[in-house]
Amino acid sequence: MEELEKLKKELKDLNAEYAKIKDVPAEKRGEFGRELNAKKMAILDKISKVEEVLMDTEVEAIDITAPCGVNEKMPDVYSVFDGSLHPLTSELNRVSEIYRAMGFDVVESRQLDDEYHMFDSLNFAKEHPARDGYDTFRTEEGFIPPAHTSTMQNRVLKMYRNKLLQGEDIAVVVPGRVYRNEDVDATHEHTFYQCEGVYVSKDCTMGNMLGILREFFETYYGQNLNIRTQPGYFPFTEPSLEFLIEKPKSLGGKKGDFLEMLGCGMIHPNVLKMAGIDPEVYHGFAWGGGIDRLVMLRYGLMDVRNFESGNLNFLKEF
Repeated sequence: MEELEKLKKELKDLNAEYAKIKDVPAEKRGEFGRELNAKKMAILDKISKVEEVLMDTEVEAIDITAPCGVNEKMPDVYSVFDGSLHPLTSELNRVSEIYRAMGFDVVESRQLDDEYHMFDSLNFAKEHPARDGYDTFRTEEGFIPPAHTSTMQNRVLKMYRNKLLQGEDIAVVVPGRVYRNEDVDATHEHTFYQCEGVYVSKDCTMGNMLGILREFFETYYGQNLNIRTQPGYFPFTEPSLEFLIEKPKSLGGKKGDFLEMLGCGMIHPNVLKMAGIDPEVYHGFAWGGGIDRLVMLRYGLMDVRNFESGNLNFLKEF
């Protein structure tokens, strides 16, 4: 390194000599210039060879994220602890495994989608208010960060429709991140997670759907639960329901306390048609609900903003 610095200084001093050319007699300028150029080329050649040697020299790797140097003592302010999965990741894995055990395939959702899959394929009317910017983010190119995992319904139905021709049922869940133009507070976030469920066969009924959902929540909370439904509205299901469970004992629930957990219903015939499935032959049901709320209820959390905060004190609790 010292040799390289020395050579660079020589080169700098030599470059200063070029300014003297104007003071050299005209008949000697050519020779003077050739000598300077020869010296400069020799120095540049030496610099190149030294740099090659330095590049080939093994350099000890440095962890730029470390709180101190290799031979320095760790400051007392830092403590070392094992990392862990984010609580939402753990719950997504747990939800997926419960559905897998029930025979469902798991397909990951998307981070960016288009108007067709977000609205058109889901039977949204052209004038539906959800199409405007009040609920849905949009990029300058016209793409849409999904506002619900239902954006995957058309893809899933097309992806698995050959199973119907083989006499099998379509049974898929789609966990994924979704985005809403929300005013953020303790119970609302602009970024959160959902899990979509899709089931299609020749003879499935709403009773099958309620049985699957009840089985899921009883497995998730580890106890028998009463369920309740109430009328709802979604463009992509008909009839549509809101699904409620009796508040689990682990959450301090008492008999008669119910919690709304998700929206569900029989897949609208138009949605099946858009996926190339004959609604006269096949029937289906679908549901979708938030993962963040499951985690908040399970652990008694009061502020949904903690999940996206990056707060290590919060994350270390899990």
